[in-house]
Amino acid sequence: MMKHGALLAVAGGAALRSCPARAVQPVRGGHVRVASTTGSLSDTLDPARESMVTDYIRSAMFYDGLVMLDEALVPRPALAERIESDDFRTWTLRLRSGVQFHDGATLTSADVVYSLLRHRDPLVASQVRFQAAAMRSVRTDGPLGVIIELCEPNISFPSVLGMSNFAIIRNGTKNFETANGTGPFRCAAFQPGIRSLAVRNPDFWKSDGAWVDSLEVISISDDMARHNALLSGDVDIIAEVNPRLVALLRQRGMGVMESPTGTYTDFAMRQDIGPGKNADFVQAIKHLFNRDQIADSVWLGFCRLGNDQPLPPEDRYYNHDLPQTTFDPDRAKWLLNKNGFLHQDLPPLICSPAANASVDIAVLLQNEASRIGLRLDVRRMPADGYWSQSWMHFPLGFGNLNASVSADMTFSVAFASAAPWNESHWRSPHFDELLTLSRREADEEKRKAIYYEMQTLIHNESGLCIPNFITSLDGYHQRIKGLHPYLGGHLMGNNFSRFIWVDDGAGARPAESAPA
Repeated sequence: MMKHGALLAVAGGAALRSCPARAVQPVRGGHVRVASTTGSLSDTLDPARESMVTDYIRSAMFYDGLVMLDEALVPRPALAERIESDDFRTWTLRLRSGVQFHDGATLTSADVVYSLLRHRDPLVASQVRFQAAAMRSVRTDGPLGVIIELCEPNISFPSVLGMSNFAIIRNGTKNFETANGTGPFRCAAFQPGIRSLAVRNPDFWKSDGAWVDSLEVISISDDMARHNALLSGDVDIIAEVNPRLVALLRQRGMGVMESPTGTYTDFAMRQDIGPGKNADFVQAIKHLFNRDQIADSVWLGFCRLGNDQPLPPEDRYYNHDLPQTTFDPDRAKWLLNKNGFLHQDLPPLICSPAANASVDIAVLLQNEASRIGLRLDVRRMPADGYWSQSWMHFPLGFGNLNASVSADMTFSVAFASAAPWNESHWRSPHFDELLTLSRREADEEKRKAIYYEMQTLIHNESGLCIPNFITSLDGYHQRIKGLHPYLGGHLMGNNFSRFIWVDDGAGARPAESAPA
């Protein structure tokens, strides 16, 4: 097989709606305050355990991965200068020389081996244990060489290493009261659920990896409080702007960055229990989703049309040939009446504020169902505990999937028969075979054709309805420069800290005013 330069490959990047081009060369200096949406006493500095937005933001400041995903989610060199494979099963990594941890220790292959293998330990409670299980062995090959052998070939493996949870820590690290990474910022303060303070790392291996002197990240879960903090000048950047407040922010001179992402809110009809076992019921409900109405009334236009398969239109593997599922209540009524569902008591629609906008979407679906004589009750569950106690436990329910690092990752974690997040419990041996085949295919066009067929299977057979893909919205003061859209989600896939800089002419606070 041809040698595969995984970090340099992939043409045809996605089209992004970008912010205005930088007119001035970035400069160093300044202190920036950022408001994220989540925070709790379970906040962590352990990359393996991070699972919330603010955790990912901190991780990007303090740690590095072996690769970094660019704005189109293409893996690029980071701590690993090269990742190569002849058969896509055995991967050879060459690390950068001279990279230092924040405590002064030099990065070696032993650090990488330790970081990757600890995900297997159940006591670590790694959030990527499923992905790490694909690595049969990880071993050193000299002080800067690492060899990873997978259980099965996977051409997309470098993208897996770009996940934030696979950040590299120092060999033997067990205490995470502070962060000892190789990232562009050092941890000066960490108060779980409250704030984190980062100061620029003067020994960072990348000369243009950080511009601001310090960053403070605080958690403001309340929507209005977070927006008010930006408008009042208490913070410079906020995550997750409410679509209904975009016009207000822009009227007040704030910037709003729009990033098309693969994030979606879905409706899952389990195909192992309840009415979802009937294919006509599944198709009928898909025809009851008024996607244009959801786009206008729920997302206020900050979304793109979904077609009941998980790759967004910007993805280079998106199947443009699939017929669009349309809003067709007459067709839905015929299918439901044919199978007697119009006269049955059906399970409720399970939704929650935890699944973004699912309550609003559930009500819209309920209203459309009532117009054709179908009774669907909506049961709103509390956000606390939704993902562990309600999600995937009921016949009909809503979920979320954030933007994934690759098409392969999306398929493997959410649609393969053994996938941990297979919400509709769809089982397709043919799909599983195609997934395996795609991971071995070196020819880009042939792999694209396989992905097209996989999307067609999901669209036609699975019990998942994906009405829209959400456009990520982030707000910022005009003094903040360097932000640009990422397919990976809000705040540049949580990597904004590596790119932003402060325009002193717009009134940036000097670094000396950073909190102690």
